[in-house]
Amino acid sequence: MKQILEDIKQGKLRRVYLLYGEERYLRRQYREKLQRALCHENDSMNTHFFQGRSIEVTQIIDLAETLPFFADRRVIFISDSGMFKSGGEKMAEYLENPSETTFFIFTENEVDKRSKLYKTVQKTGYAAEFAVQDENTLKRWVAGMLAREEKKITENTVQLFLSKTGTDMENIQMELEKLVCYCLDREVVTSEDVEAVCTTRVSNHIFDMINAVALGQPRQALNLYYDLLALKEPPMRILFLIARQCNMLLQVKQLKNRGFDNRTIGSKIGIAPFIAGKYLTQASRFKTSVLRRAVKQCVEAEAAVKTGRMDDRMSVEILILSVLQ
Repeated sequence: MKQILEDIKQGKLRRVYLLYGEERYLRRQYREKLQRALCHENDSMNTHFFQGRSIEVTQIIDLAETLPFFADRRVIFISDSGMFKSGGEKMAEYLENPSETTFFIFTENEVDKRSKLYKTVQKTGYAAEFAVQDENTLKRWVAGMLAREEKKITENTVQLFLSKTGTDMENIQMELEKLVCYCLDREVVTSEDVEAVCTTRVSNHIFDMINAVALGQPRQALNLYYDLLALKEPPMRILFLIARQCNMLLQVKQLKNRGFDNRTIGSKIGIAPFIAGKYLTQASRFKTSVLRRAVKQCVEAEAAVKTGRMDDRMSVEILILSVLQ
C-alpha cells in the first residue's frame, strides 16, 4: 500500500497494478486512488471497466492497442476475472510488451502466485496484497473514523463492536455510520449504543453457537440457531457455515500441534492472527476426533437433506444436539 502511495506521490505510475486479497474495502480504496491519479474526471473515452470471468482477452488487447482519444493514456480496469488462477496466459504474453499508452489495474480476491500472469505483473508492474487487518489496526481505524466525527470510544467498547462486525472493513464502515447517526448528540459511544444498533454477523452467530455447545449449553446453541432462522437465514447456509467453522477449528488445532504461532496459522488459513487466537481457544475445547466426526456428519446431513431423507431445519437441530457433543 505504501508503494502505491509513493508511486502516486512521485508521479511515477507503473503500467500494470494488481490489487488482490480478502480485504475488499482497501482494494476499492486503492483502486479509486489509482483511478484519480491516472484518469481525467468523466473521461469515458479512455477509461474502461471489465468485470467477471466471461471477459474476452482478445477484445481487451485490441482496446489496449488503440491510441487514447485526445489524452495521454488509456486506462483499463479489470475485476474478478479469475485470470490469476487460470486462463491468464494470453494476457501475460501481452503484458510482457504492452502499449506504452495503456495502463492496467487488476482487482482480484484470490490469485495463484505460481501463475504466469502473476509473475508477469510482478516483473512489469506491481502486485499489492490487501490482507485482513489485525485487531490493533482495526481498533485504531475505528477510533480514527469516530474522531473525525468528534466522537470517542473506549477499549472495551471497540472490542465489543469488532466482536459484532468481524474484520471486514466495509461492514465495519457501515456499522460505524449507524453508530454515528445513533449517537448524534453525544461525544462518547457506549457499549449500550453498540448493542442497540450494531448487527452481529452470521459468522459470529455460528462461532457463538459452537462455543455454546463446547461449554455444554445446547439450549443456548439452539436459541442462536433459532435467531438465525428468524433473520431469514436458510438452514442449508447455516449448515454450510457450521461445517466451515468445524473445518477451520480442525485446521488451527492441527497447525498448533505442529508448532505454528497465531500469525502463521492465520496466514495459512486466511484469517487475521487475533481471529486465529479465538479459534484456537475454541478448538482447545474439542478433541480432534470430535471435530473430524463433526465435519463428516455435516457432509452426511447435507446429503440427507438433498436426497429428501431429512428436513433441512431438523437436520441442523440434530447436528447441534448430537454431532458436536
